[in-house]
Amino acid sequence: MTTRHGINREAALALAGAERAHFERNNPASRALAARAAGHLLFGVPMHWMRDWSTPFALTVREASGARFSDADGHDYIDFCLGDTGAMFGHAPAPVARAIARQATRGYTAMLPSEDAVWVAEELARRFGLPFWQFALSASDANRFVLRWLRAASGRAKILVFNGCYHGTVDEVFVDLVDGAPRQRASLLGQVSDLTEHTVVVEFNDLAALEAALAAGDVACVLAEPVLTNIGMVPPQPGYWAAAQDIMRRHGTLLVIDETHTISSGPGGYARAHGMRPDALVLGKPVGGGLPCAVYGFTGELAARVEQAKRAAPAGHSGIGTTLTANMFTLAAMRANLEEVMSEAAYATMFAQAGRLAAGLRAILAARGLPWCVTQVGARTEFQFAATAPRNGTEAGAMLDPELEQLIHLYLLNRGILITPFHNMLLVCPQTEAADVDRLLRVFDACLAALV
Repeated sequence: MTTRHGINREAALALAGAERAHFERNNPASRALAARAAGHLLFGVPMHWMRDWSTPFALTVREASGARFSDADGHDYIDFCLGDTGAMFGHAPAPVARAIARQATRGYTAMLPSEDAVWVAEELARRFGLPFWQFALSASDANRFVLRWLRAASGRAKILVFNGCYHGTVDEVFVDLVDGAPRQRASLLGQVSDLTEHTVVVEFNDLAALEAALAAGDVACVLAEPVLTNIGMVPPQPGYWAAAQDIMRRHGTLLVIDETHTISSGPGGYARAHGMRPDALVLGKPVGGGLPCAVYGFTGELAARVEQAKRAAPAGHSGIGTTLTANMFTLAAMRANLEEVMSEAAYATMFAQAGRLAAGLRAILAARGLPWCVTQVGARTEFQFAATAPRNGTEAGAMLDPELEQLIHLYLLNRGILITPFHNMLLVCPQTEAADVDRLLRVFDACLAALV
């Protein structure tokens, strides 16, 4: 018997074949739609990542509400993926739906500010403690724009990221450490310039490496999630961020925190909850209830430097912003989401269910004798194929097992439960009930019983 991560590999291969056959038999409508899509959509899907799931063909969603959705074949699911954070506060939140319906008769875009923009900016300042804000259509765009602003404001060309990071489709972040050396990520398509000329990469939680990388004084900013989430969750070691911020201040390097995933930590994000003091902050898809939008904020001191850089530049396009940025439609949705959905009460409910989920996963893994760990960051929970949580991106990458991840995903999906298909991430929303968590735990345990 061959084992990996405590799992019987032969049993896993047999189960994977059975689960694929089960999916194919039970989803004829999705199969037919996938066949039609293949005639006119690249890779048979609207966005090629939609083929990265564990299913033999794409599952087609019919409608979604709260913590649930249904597919084209009429099957119902409990959703613990929630659009990989885009629907972290539930599908189609009622206050956002009402705001969208109201705005639908009042105009969508005018390239002029709406009253909602003022309210949203004031609320963002209150929540996150940064006084000045701008908008974008995605966290990818927001991160791009922030990097431009900070390079212009600092006069420095380089940025620093952590190994294994992900900040959307920003070109500069696709640099990894390979055997200790920076390498442009091989999977990046169409890249013509050498990203390592202007991107520095170090391991998360390594203060000595951070100090050495910033010592030359040529790095404009560090762009980071406060907890790595896209390579598998990597929590900061105790005292790491306090010491890291001291190092950055000493070398005149700015700190940009990307809270797009770690907004699961509370209404003001991880940085506010843990006393961090970033110079800039980015928040993407969850802020508008799932609509395409993002925000980014600056300290007062940085905002003054940014405005001065713009005033000192020649007239013309800055390379920052798009025509639909800050359109009236998404601003109305953001206001409703911030005002009525992303509340302290909602987070309290989410934290309780996420805690129930994390405790249940740990109990199952212990009972099954599996050397896996469980990490929770607010409403976000993840199990990883190692006994302790990773300390950096290299360790987190070594824990990944896409074959096993996809098998677990497909097993759960075939029984009406959706989780994120890569690195075992699970989210709860305000509508997730204790019974939903208990059902996931029962099905998860049954999956492990078939594998151990």
